[in-house]
Amino acid sequence: MQLPPTTRPNLALVTIVTSLGGFLFGFDMAVVSGILPFVERQFALSPAQQGWFVSSALAGCIIGVIFSSDLSDRLGRKKLLFLAAILFLLTGLGCTFIPAFSWLIVARVIGGMAVGIASSVVPLYLSEIAPVHLRGRMVTCYQLAVTIGIFIAYLSNALLLTYANGQGTGTGFIGGLVIWRKMFAVGLLPAILFLLGLASIPESPSWLALRIKGRSGAEKEQSGYRGLLVPSLRRALLIGILLPLFSQFSGINAIIYYGPTIMLRAGITQENSFLSQLILGAVNMLFTLLAIWKVDSLGRRPLYLWGTAGAAISLFLTGLCFYTGNIDGLYLLPCVLAFLICFSFSIGPLKFVIATEIFPDGIRAKALSLSILVMWLADTLVGQLTPMLLQGIGTAQTFWMFSLFCVLAFITVYRLLPETKGKTFAQIQDHWKSLMH
Repeated sequence: MQLPPTTRPNLALVTIVTSLGGFLFGFDMAVVSGILPFVERQFALSPAQQGWFVSSALAGCIIGVIFSSDLSDRLGRKKLLFLAAILFLLTGLGCTFIPAFSWLIVARVIGGMAVGIASSVVPLYLSEIAPVHLRGRMVTCYQLAVTIGIFIAYLSNALLLTYANGQGTGTGFIGGLVIWRKMFAVGLLPAILFLLGLASIPESPSWLALRIKGRSGAEKEQSGYRGLLVPSLRRALLIGILLPLFSQFSGINAIIYYGPTIMLRAGITQENSFLSQLILGAVNMLFTLLAIWKVDSLGRRPLYLWGTAGAAISLFLTGLCFYTGNIDGLYLLPCVLAFLICFSFSIGPLKFVIATEIFPDGIRAKALSLSILVMWLADTLVGQLTPMLLQGIGTAQTFWMFSLFCVLAFITVYRLLPETKGKTFAQIQDHWKSLMH
């Protein structure tokens, strides 16, 4: 269901306000990269405690995703966005001011819950309120906001470190706090803006329609997770699971992790160790704009097919650089940047766009939550396996494995995914049903 033209809200305002949830998602997950060394030193953390400090947010993410689907169906999308905003604000305050490490972990879990809710409900809400011809662009704005949040986290970390001369202290911005708490505190302003801005946006028209017309007994049965298993939706369910799985197994996290080392070998980070992250963050952000520009004109399939093909080739060449020892930056750096470009305009944002389009109203929230849950679980698995793969089979072979998953993603999209640009939710459902005849 779409809002009639006379009652449509200011779509630009709605997109900006709602996408602040994506910004906070990206900021919260990236800001820790500059914080961990200071926290480790201040609290004398063991390796296990360091791991828990980082992964506690991921545990919160999984909790947030699991509960968000049922709650957003019962309470509405807008109320869940309010809950996410409150949790983002609480975690910002907690990480900025709470002295005890144990309570700092609690704040990190709360922040992870906010990220889990936002990663599920924000793209869902944007897809349901967008006009058909702008749906891809508006949902992709969420991914753009995530990349901006990552970039701002890197930038604010670098600026605060420069201002404090790397000493971890300093006056000025929230004077009296150590530097890593100031890094967390930067996220308070967007959290406040997100919370205040949500008062100006409407509820999802699709959710309101479901509430107004009610459901028959059969419809209620199909609105639960069992509804995902009906024959006409099995292909959609397979797509909704495989695309986020392949997204994480494309090696994006390994690239981001090794990015600074690669840039250092290329001679780019001689003066500033954070410059490499800023470059990667800027490239990620810039080429997500390409997806926003073309997703509703070229379509989902062409962008995804070109992106996965380019990612597979660039990852293969990255592995070849390691295999042949050409890692001085002249050959390696272009390969890495080519992968990041391909990921940014296709694999990264389009998994959200597609997952919000291919399921019917009654189960869209649950289906999207399942898709996002697969993404987070795959993220956890890749994070655990990558160091073992690098040591066990070698760096070149690890990147070739990531390349293989991009090939599998290409085949999956080519064989299973219909073009959904310009189609209403009802037309997409009719397509799935037509495949059964």
